[in-house]
Amino acid sequence: MPVGGLRILVPSPERLGAHAADRVYMAGYDQVPWPCRVRWCGTELVIERDVSDSGKVYIPWSVNGHGELTLCTATLMVRKRPYHAVVELARGKLNQVRNQAAAWAAEGLAIPPEFEQRLQRAQAHFSQAATRQDDPAAAAVHAEQAIVEALAAGETLVAAFAKQSLALRIRHWGRLPLLLSVRLPAQPLSQEMQSLAASCSRAANVALVWRDVEQREGGYQWDVFDSQVQWCAAAGLRLHAGPLIQLDELGVPDWLWLWEGDFDNLSCCVIDYVETAVNRYRGKVDLWHVAARVNAPHGLALSEEDCLRLTARAVDAAHRTDPHTPVVVRFDQPWAEYMGRSGHELSPLHFADALVRAGISLGGIGLELNLGYYPCGSSLRDRLELNRLIDLWSLLGLPLHVFLTVPADESPDPHARRKCQPLPATRPGWNAQTQAEWAQELYELLLAKSYVQSITWNQLTDAGPHELPHAGLIDPTGKPRPALDVLARLNQELPS
Repeated sequence: MPVGGLRILVPSPERLGAHAADRVYMAGYDQVPWPCRVRWCGTELVIERDVSDSGKVYIPWSVNGHGELTLCTATLMVRKRPYHAVVELARGKLNQVRNQAAAWAAEGLAIPPEFEQRLQRAQAHFSQAATRQDDPAAAAVHAEQAIVEALAAGETLVAAFAKQSLALRIRHWGRLPLLLSVRLPAQPLSQEMQSLAASCSRAANVALVWRDVEQREGGYQWDVFDSQVQWCAAAGLRLHAGPLIQLDELGVPDWLWLWEGDFDNLSCCVIDYVETAVNRYRGKVDLWHVAARVNAPHGLALSEEDCLRLTARAVDAAHRTDPHTPVVVRFDQPWAEYMGRSGHELSPLHFADALVRAGISLGGIGLELNLGYYPCGSSLRDRLELNRLIDLWSLLGLPLHVFLTVPADESPDPHARRKCQPLPATRPGWNAQTQAEWAQELYELLLAKSYVQSITWNQLTDAGPHELPHAGLIDPTGKPRPALDVLARLNQELPS
């Protein structure tokens, strides 16, 4: 076994999520995944690395009453003896819950009694699991119950934080300095769709994606976007435009592949489009999303250094053309699960940090959280993990703009353009109601985070071609889903 090898005993392999060996990864204290190779050996997962540092193992695990969640162990050191997967996941979740409770209590959070009761039950079950590892099946039973109780305790803790922190923000500001937004499709909007979009947002994201605007080199098609910009102004909605440059198969025009491998000419094409789009809508846009998904794997033959240079040049072009409007760069899959297999050396956070350290003038950072999708989305995590992610990215000292979706169905979606599928069912299964429940819970936490400046639902409708399977607030027949009602209510309740 390599110097950094670990063995993880899995008593019930059926509890692992789909494509488990491809989705398990290991990360250090900075939460950046290490390159590793994961394989099955009987009922053990063998994780092979070229380093011997201790770290946490992240595993997609089916939890009773919750469905599949990506959980992490406590810090594991290299040893010959195998670790018990469920016991270590229980240890990791308990450790996270207790540490977060201590941190928030030190900041003045009133911890509800229910939290302490659930934490005690979780600790009792974990004690039984940790001391009975000579019987893996019995240890797994108690460890599973410890995870369930720890997750319940964590949710109680997050709910208390969200309620108390949001109330504090409103008392301090009088109005909340945060916008709810929705991403508009690259197609004409009916009056009904306009009305639904306006009901759940105070801003709209007009996605001037290069591929949609300049399908033929030099042949710009602005009509749909002109009408959307005009509608936003008439409806009194703030206008967020972009991403102008999106380095994946849905963002790059087909003709650009002629310049693959020629960075200078490709860069000139990028700058020309950014300048053209920004100049056209200058004075009408409140926030430019200049680049997106520049960190994640894509088809263009660009090194990570090239992606950094290209992003910097695009941001500079936007600033030169419109020096008074803030510019945002957006990052996909911010947990960076793909790094364990892709060979990438820069995590999304390190990519963003490199831009900031280079003096690139950014008005904020965008985080794209397409939760519950594989392989081009992010695995589901509980709200404590989301809280930890937001806190980590807040260290950059820039406002955060969160783009969010979760699926409303598990069936094939023939009109989805992005090559991914919803991950295994959560709770009773992916449906319109579970989508609404996730939206409610995620928005409640994000609204309470002081660094979050906007929250955008990343897909308005599933009618017509769209990016993600079943992610829209409006179903293929044009009927609003319950998640839209959740967002409309939150939008109405926010102080203005």
